Amino acid sequence: MIIDIHATAARAAVVVLVTVISTTAVAQPADPLAPLDGSAVVHASASVPDPLAPLDEMAAEASQAPSADVTRITNWVISTRDNGELPFMVIDKVGAEVFLFDAAGEFVGKTPALLGSTAGDDSSPGVGDRELSEISPEERTTPAGRFVANFGYARGHERVLWVDYATSISLHPVVTGNKKEQRLKRLKSPTPEDNRITYGCINVPREFYSKVVRPLFKDTSGVVYILPETKPLNQAFLAFVG
Repeated sequence: MIIDIHATAARAAVVVLVTVISTTAVAQPADPLAPLDGSAVVHASASVPDPLAPLDEMAAEASQAPSADVTRITNWVISTRDNGELPFMVIDKVGAEVFLFDAAGEFVGKTPALLGSTAGDDSSPGVGDRELSEISPEERTTPAGRFVANFGYARGHERVLWVDYATSISLHPVVTGNKKEQRLKRLKSPTPEDNRITYGCINVPREFYSKVVRPLFKDTSGVVYILPETKPLNQAFLAFVG
């Protein structure tokens, strides 16, 4: 199976091109549910097979194509069916972007995101049981890895997408209560350098959350792949080979 992702100016997005050469990869069983409270396009190509080829086109005017690691992980997920029968997303912490795909691996949308203020790929022990005021700056990381996400309730009866309930990592609309943090401005900035501001959760634009994330995950679990920024890919995703 040859898989390549090409960004197109018309969609400002990623289109997954799949060439089936022999047999289709066997789907892996979906993971069990996380805590409750808490099309592909078939394409024939004569080019040399390169299932991990990085993008070679720009996503849209003045916007960058997804990173090579985003491409590699997305290709791997689709070719191995690591997501089972579930929709999935790939979160690029370095680029501060979120890419969403349906269960068949078809691209659904992408958005900038706000992430943990401190670089790092692990959560501190017990961090999910603490109040925000008790979490030190060096512990405010967004962990890397593969997670099974579900909608559930957070404090204040707000419904969020729990990525890792045990460490209180969720994806939700951008929080704007503290005006000094300027989170909306950070989301709209053209570079990812100022997108590290949260305690570890992933903040996305409210409209994207309501129109893209919620419809895709509201009736099902989903798999979230958070790319590492300090570890190799095969340490964050033990099944990944590439």
